[in-house]
Formats: sequence, C-alpha cells, structure tokens
Amino acid sequence: MVNGEYITTVEFQAELARYKSAQAALDITVSNEDANKTVLEDMIAQVLLAQAARDAGFELTEADLRSRVEALAAQAGGADVLTQWQSTHGYDDASFRLALKRAAEAAWMRDKIIADVPTVVEQIHVRQILTYNEADATYALTQLKNGTDFDELAALYDPITLGELGWVPRGYLLSTKADDAVFALQPGAYSDVISTDAGFHIFKALERGKHALSPDALLSVQEQAVQDWIAGQRSNGNIVLAP
Repeated sequence: MVNGEYITTVEFQAELARYKSAQAALDITVSNEDANKTVLEDMIAQVLLAQAARDAGFELTEADLRSRVEALAAQAGGADVLTQWQSTHGYDDASFRLALKRAAEAAWMRDKIIADVPTVVEQIHVRQILTYNEADATYALTQLKNGTDFDELAALYDPITLGELGWVPRGYLLSTKADDAVFALQPGAYSDVISTDAGFHIFKALERGKHALSPDALLSVQEQAVQDWIAGQRSNGNIVLAP
C-alpha cells in the first residue's frame, strides 16, 4: 500500500511475469529475488509519480483513456488483437485500463520533473589517465609527481581519446568516488589514484564553471533528478508491504 493506494498481489504477479518474459526474450537471466525487487520498486515508483501528478492537477478523463485504448487498438491491428495481447500478458480489461491510466499519470509527472532540470550547471572539464591495473596507475602517479606532463601520460595510456572526458556535471560519472574526486579539484590539479569498476583513474581538472550540458549529460542529470525525486517521496511516504 502506497500512501493508501493498493498495489495488489494479482497486479504484482502479472507484472512480474511480464518482466521475466521480457528478460527471457533478451536472453537475460535474472534471479527471482532480483526480479521481485526490480518489479516492486518500479511499481512503487510509478504509483508515487501518478499520485503526485493527480495532486498537481493532472487529470486523465474517461474520454482521454478511451481515446488512448482506441489508439492502441488501431496500432495493434484491431480491438480483438489488443484484447488477445492483454490476455497473453496477464491483463483483463479493468487491470489494463488501470495500468494505462497510472502509466499516463506517471509519465506526465516524470516529464514535469525533467522540465525543471536546468540545462546550464556547474561542471568540470576533465582529462584522465586510465589504467587497468593498480601498479600502472601508481607508477603513472609517481611520474606525475616527478614532473612528467599529464597530457603526455594520458595520451600514452589512451592514444585515441588522449584521456579527454569533456565537461562533466556532478553525478554524471558512474562512480561516486570518481565524482567526489573530480569535484574536489581546482583547475590544473590532479587526483590520487581512484579505483572504479572501469579501472584505475587519475583525474585532472582543466577548467570549471557554469556550462551547458551535453545531450548525453542532460539525459543523465534528468534521470538522476527523477530518481532523487522518487527517493525523496519514498522516504516521506507511507509505504506498507504485506507480510
């Protein structure tokens, strides 16, 4: 129950079956525990988004919902084809309409959160030396401390990109350790060796300041904004799981 709104066992089991079927079609093996967690978290997030949309004044009328169902039927090849699809994927008419309504509400709220994300933010222009074992990274750090040029070493370890990462906003790097290390730097300074799943890094800040987000960085920041919003709603909401 999410703030008084139920997610029923029947809904959950149907969504779980659809998720497992989709993963199997992609030849991806997912444990039952991971599948259960993923589906439940996604469903809770969708309800939180849908509730916020309604609170913000978004209303999907019965006429709107009917139009969406008719459009889906036309895309599917007719009402009978859509009905067969619903049956195959564990929906009856009522549960399908509920899922469609909730998805539309959640999508509206997600778009509203994304629209509030600024496109110009504090960023750092970063270059890195990346190695795949700690000994090489430690040796590179020693060379830097002995006066070897950073760009020369970066090009040695990655002659294609020359270690260039471009302008990065906070939260863009996949590792929190890397993100913290980069944003602790002032222009011209470099970090110690930072270990991540990608390897062993030494980062150098070239410039920092307000800068427009790249399309890729914007998508990342927008997704992080949605996830942060959901986390905030979860911590302040009343979510009760059945024993």
